[in-house]
Amino acid sequence: MSPGHALALAAPHPAALDAARRAAGRGGNAVDAALAAAAALTVVYPHQCSLGGDVIALVHPPDGTVRAVLSAGAAAENVDVAALRAADSRMPAQGPQTVTVPGVVAGWAALAAAYGTPGALPAALRDAAALAREGATVSAGLARAVRDSAPRIAADPGLSALLTGPDGRPVDTGDPLPQPRLAKVLDELADDPSSFYQGAVAEALAAGLRRLGSPLTAADLAAHRTEFAEPLRVDTAGVRWWAAPPPSQGAVLPSLLTAAADTAGLSAPECTRLLAARCQDASAARDRLLGDPHGQPLDLAGLLDPAPLAGALPPRPPFRPSGDTVAVTAVDSSGLAVSLIQSVYQTFGSGLCDPGTGIVLHNRGSAFSLVPGHPGVLRPGARPPHTLCPVIGSSGALLLAAGCQGGRAQPQILAQTLPALADPDADPVAVLARPRWVIGARDIGFEEQTLLAEPGSVPASTAIAPPGLPVVVSDTPTDLAGHVQVVRLARDGRLDAASDPRADGGTVRHTPSAPGTAPEGTPV
Repeated sequence: MSPGHALALAAPHPAALDAARRAAGRGGNAVDAALAAAAALTVVYPHQCSLGGDVIALVHPPDGTVRAVLSAGAAAENVDVAALRAADSRMPAQGPQTVTVPGVVAGWAALAAAYGTPGALPAALRDAAALAREGATVSAGLARAVRDSAPRIAADPGLSALLTGPDGRPVDTGDPLPQPRLAKVLDELADDPSSFYQGAVAEALAAGLRRLGSPLTAADLAAHRTEFAEPLRVDTAGVRWWAAPPPSQGAVLPSLLTAAADTAGLSAPECTRLLAARCQDASAARDRLLGDPHGQPLDLAGLLDPAPLAGALPPRPPFRPSGDTVAVTAVDSSGLAVSLIQSVYQTFGSGLCDPGTGIVLHNRGSAFSLVPGHPGVLRPGARPPHTLCPVIGSSGALLLAAGCQGGRAQPQILAQTLPALADPDADPVAVLARPRWVIGARDIGFEEQTLLAEPGSVPASTAIAPPGLPVVVSDTPTDLAGHVQVVRLARDGRLDAASDPRADGGTVRHTPSAPGTAPEGTPV
């Protein structure tokens, strides 16, 4: 890619915006800026993403050949499935048995090699190391997570060391967050990213995993490979959409985008009722059919076109998966666009931080099933069903990249926002500020399937939801409605971006002649 293109980026934290701005100022393209933001986020948002998590991305290069980049780690080869089944009928929610191989570093390296500018990723990793060494400032979001997760943090020496200040109290908003061990790891990765999987970092991490009680070994780390895959595709209302394939739940997004397009012109209550019913169908299909396609056939047709529930209740998750995710989206004037999503799955992931490396470890393994024959069943070397759901859209007028936080509700959130964002005349900031609704059970704090609506998101009507689906209206906008990040390139060359007002971030717009543009958007 030629350096020096104008670009736009959206991310959920000011430090990520600063990192992206530096990358763009060095002549980086959209992927370089996104990777710089992603690296910074692993330092400032340890409750949401880390070097111990996964990444899934979609990339639209200037020639329009969209690819999915799946760096989702697998279960250990020597995982004791029988012992886990003997202990419980479901996977544990957190702890060492839920740690799968972290894929994020390999995913970054693969993205950089395929689409980035030479030298950009090492520079971004050194910037992230400096941020970790000097001490990032604790954000309001991280402080809330620390307060909400106090028992979990106290139970783990690594998290306690990371999130306790020198005076012995938990860190709070505005406190410094020095991470010298993580800084050392980031410096080593800047010299050689592969050392996370084969080398000094891998050896240290494998030893730490062993001490924590995880079955993962150095051999499991060395076996990890990033997959470049054909994305799923659907055309609706003049827009071509691309979504990530299994094990990503992006497999159910095409059906929801089709449903959203089919409701155009209907009354507001009917639109809500029909789309909500389709969201229930898609959620149920995901819970029944999603798994790792490697080593087994999947019912992809059943995911892409979920059968109607016809009044039946979809499966419920066994615990509240209060997921934490970050989305970074970027596009440049060459037509290179990326939607990158990374996470530790739930708040502070497995609840474990390896003290030797300062790496918070994700709990993606908790998404496995222990039911024999289920497509998402735990098996050695398998990847778990994944919530990360990036999306790219293209029409004759517009190219856009979007992604969101929102756990299992990510496809629902995208289905409510993407049709409006595909209108080149729409203000993306205004679109993301519109109230939304999500459907879930324990994943959004209810024991039964419920439609949780932000004020103003549903019509004042008694027939706004499918029969048997209760509606609860929140007092204020809620994080459960997701944090969407979107960037757009119009065919006339105009760039714009928007960061969800429910998040802590904003946007960057950079031109080669003005490398120091300030973040836009309204941080909250």
